[in-house]
Parts: sequence; C-alpha cells; structure tokens
Amino acid sequence: MIAADEWKKNSLLEALPATEFERWLPKLEAVDMPLGKVLYESGDTMHHVYFPTDSIVSLLYVMESGASAEIAVVGFEGLVGISLFMGGESTPSRAVVQSAGKGIRLSARTVKDEFNRAGPTMHLLLRYTQALITQMTQTAACNRHHSLDQQLCRWLLLSLDRLRGPNLLMTQELIANMLGVRREGVTEAALNLQKLGLIRYARGHITVLDRPALEKRTCECYAVVKDEYDRLLPHKKSS
Repeated sequence: MIAADEWKKNSLLEALPATEFERWLPKLEAVDMPLGKVLYESGDTMHHVYFPTDSIVSLLYVMESGASAEIAVVGFEGLVGISLFMGGESTPSRAVVQSAGKGIRLSARTVKDEFNRAGPTMHLLLRYTQALITQMTQTAACNRHHSLDQQLCRWLLLSLDRLRGPNLLMTQELIANMLGVRREGVTEAALNLQKLGLIRYARGHITVLDRPALEKRTCECYAVVKDEYDRLLPHKKSS
C-alpha cells in the first residue's frame, strides 16, 4: 500500500477513472529508485510496471560491445514497461534510473488484466504508448541529423519536463552514455551552454538558468515530442 496521495505525483495514475483506480490502489507498491538502479535488462521477463513520481528512468539500447544509447526518458508523466500490456513480455532495451527518487510499481498480472478489460485504462495506456513511440523515433532522427549541442539541449529539456524543478543531478559521463557520444564532446557542449548563461554546471549538478533560451537553441525535435505528449496525455505542470 502506498502513502495517501502519493499516486497523484504520477500523471497517468492521477488520470485513471475512479472505478479502475480503486481496483489498482490496494495493489500499488511504493519503491525507491536510486541512481543507476536497473529496473530490467534487455530480454528479461518483466514482472512489474513502474510509475516514476520524482525520478527519471532512461530506456537504453545496449549493443553487443556494451556501448549504449538512450532511446527515451520516462518521468512522472508516464510508466516504464509498456511491453507488458502490448503482449511482448520482454523488450530489447534496458531501463535504468537516470535521476534518483521514488516510484510506484504494479504487478504484471494486474496491468494485463486491466488492459484486457478494453476500457478507459486501455485507451489511456495506448495513448501513452503512442507518445512514447514518438519520443523514440524523434530521438533516432535527432541523433542522426542534429548537432551534439542541439541534442544536449533537447535532452536537458526532456529531462526537466519529467522532474519538478530546474535542477538535474547528472555527471558528464552519464550524459555521454545516454547520448551515445564521447565524454569530451559533452564537456565542450556543456561549457558552451554555461558560457552563454543558459545553464550552471558544477560537480554533477546542472541548473537551467534560462529555459526560454535553451528552447530556442534546441532543434525542432523537442517541440515535436512535447506537442505529442500534450496532445495525447493529461498534462501536469512540474512544480
């Protein structure tokens, strides 16, 4: 059982119709989401879905060499584990906590049973899946066609949209792993943003100082993803 109103910190849970949510509430479980925690590995059978409340989870594609690149980020707007209700049971990606915090998890059986009722919850989960697929495809296009500077701006903005507040706890090595680039490139891009007064970076702490300027500097990929999430999903502003 979770603490009172803890579920309201996740937009998908808050958007569930009352009847459906009452079936879920006794089965929701609060979990810690420490930095670096792997929620599932590529090919694993998935036993739960996770609803971040004040944490961020990265979905990563991992190559045979061990190199990885981020394909999507999930925060309080969504859930981790869409393969469970899409019929796949497993996924080729890895899910790892990118920004520490807390979350809520729900068993695979409960999620699948609710989805198979073909009611409002199914439609909400399908809209979320469409939004997440948009983020994945736009990330692939961005990584192919846009500069590292633009990719970093997009990544910072997407991460901020999934947290409450202007601060991120990230090392340059972690960011480089997420973007699939060399650390030196991230260092140079971050220093450029800092010189322009858009961010402040020190000891793994990134504070966005001028979000409007950051939005102007990024590519169109950020707006495409944000607009699709806003169109398809109930929107909760970070605070």
